[in-house]
Amino acid sequence: MSLDLFGIRSVLFLPASNPRAIEKAREAGSDLVVLDLEDAVKPEDKDKARQAAVEAVSGEWPMPVAIRINGIGTDWHGQDLVAATHCKADLIVVPRVEDAEELSFVRKQSGKPVAAMVETARGVLAVQAITHDCAALIAGTNDLRSSLHLPLESGREPISMSLQMIVLAARAAGIAVFDGVYNKLDDLDGFVAEAADGRALGFDGKSLIHPSQIEPCHLAFAPSDAEVERARKLVEAFHGGAERFENEMIERMHIDQAERLLARARS
Repeated sequence: MSLDLFGIRSVLFLPASNPRAIEKAREAGSDLVVLDLEDAVKPEDKDKARQAAVEAVSGEWPMPVAIRINGIGTDWHGQDLVAATHCKADLIVVPRVEDAEELSFVRKQSGKPVAAMVETARGVLAVQAITHDCAALIAGTNDLRSSLHLPLESGREPISMSLQMIVLAARAAGIAVFDGVYNKLDDLDGFVAEAADGRALGFDGKSLIHPSQIEPCHLAFAPSDAEVERARKLVEAFHGGAERFENEMIERMHIDQAERLLARARS
């Protein structure tokens, strides 16, 4: 299946060691599923999870499926990379990337597109170099807060500069970029607010940890009917150069924004 990362809004992470979660994910309707071998899997379950991920991607899926391997320097990285390389995973997700060379190594060894998780202070500062061999960036907001020594209940404000740097690097490189997870499963209002903030920052979509977050995520990252209608009118009204539209001055860059919004609405 063709992998259009710019068309992805929802990135559902689930433990590869949980067969029930995998079966539910097939029908859940997310745009991308990530079978996790890293944080969501206990050390004693790593081998079982790896085997389960390989078996899972061998079947038919209605959406692309990625595998998040354990990071370079861990006991499981080598075996994870070999398994992800030789199975039918569409994408390899690499955690805690801090150096462009480690990501380049994974891509060249696997021959597959690679997404980098930016989860540490060092990763944020190296993010522009990281994009050179990368298909997408994913903000790892939980680990980022830990790396910055923030309080456990800190919100978005303390990491807002880091998030914007991740988006800036992705846009400069022309690759997709996804926001981090929202941890409170019973707070859909809070999830919706954070997803809206992510879209306002420029993220293409958001990482999820439960199927209940998929539908509100899609709604948050889809253009509204009012946005689509205004974008159509703006494109139709434009004749070149700077001109007036609905009591505002518009020029070519506004048309580019409107056309991107209409393309996203069509997809």
